[in-house]
Amino acid sequence: MTSAIQVEDVGKVYRTRNGESVRALDGVSFQVPQGRIHGLLGPNGAGKSTLVKILSTITPLTAGHASIMGFDVASRPLETRQQLAVVLQQTATENLLTVRDNLLIYAYLHGVKSHEAIPRLRTVAEEFELGERLGDTVQELSLGTKRRIQVAKIFMLEAPVIILDEATTGMDPLMKRRVMERLRAEARKGRTILLTTQVLSEAEELCESIMIINKGQLMASGTMRELRKLSTHLFRVNLTFADTNGDFVSRLEALMPAQLQVDGHTAEMVFHGEEASLLGKLADISRDTPILQFEVRGPTLEEIFITLMKESR
Repeated sequence: MTSAIQVEDVGKVYRTRNGESVRALDGVSFQVPQGRIHGLLGPNGAGKSTLVKILSTITPLTAGHASIMGFDVASRPLETRQQLAVVLQQTATENLLTVRDNLLIYAYLHGVKSHEAIPRLRTVAEEFELGERLGDTVQELSLGTKRRIQVAKIFMLEAPVIILDEATTGMDPLMKRRVMERLRAEARKGRTILLTTQVLSEAEELCESIMIINKGQLMASGTMRELRKLSTHLFRVNLTFADTNGDFVSRLEALMPAQLQVDGHTAEMVFHGEEASLLGKLADISRDTPILQFEVRGPTLEEIFITLMKESR
């Protein structure tokens, strides 16, 4: 499968005013095949935005190589930008222009002709509920509406690669869901999407592959199944009991779960350790309190993320 995004040993060093060096990226390598939604995760200051700006040709890299659809970001920046539709973390809208002009000018600057741009404007305005706002000046609008305008811009283009840096920040849940559904549809059509987000549940649901960086270095990369293998000693257990007796909760607490949540006849627990050691203890409990349903699941993306961050300290 052809790689839409190729990053090889990329490094970025900034110079401070007093001449000191700050290494924002340190030998990061990854690739994203065409038609895939790829998540880029990390804590604040991890280097995510720096990497996005390098791929967008906004910031020059210090070391390594990166390409978009085969075009080197350093030596062929113009061709690179022609392959991209980008939403940066900063709200990049022209505040003194109307919503209509923001969308149309963005399309025109990317080479979209008027006879194509006008129908696209009508489509994205309806999809992102901007129809009644087209004549409004952007500076008069809320942060959430400005964010909708910025995301709507990328669908004025048909660029093969989309880069979204915290794209759904400030959106209400219904609009966020609509954006996620649209991104899935674009990926099915062959567009490649690189997504950074602090909402880990969103990344887990949407992304087909995920990479986690911290302090400018790659910590982990792969599908959710592959990432879960990094936390083989962390698992979640869901139980439903036929009935509960007086010492039900205390017997579960005696299992020493890292987390325990009880709601009526159901319990959810998180454990660190081996599953086999727990099964015998649950069998003892079930003799007095029959278990109707038993489910063991791997860790969530949030749990994997927290574990990796703790290990990197």
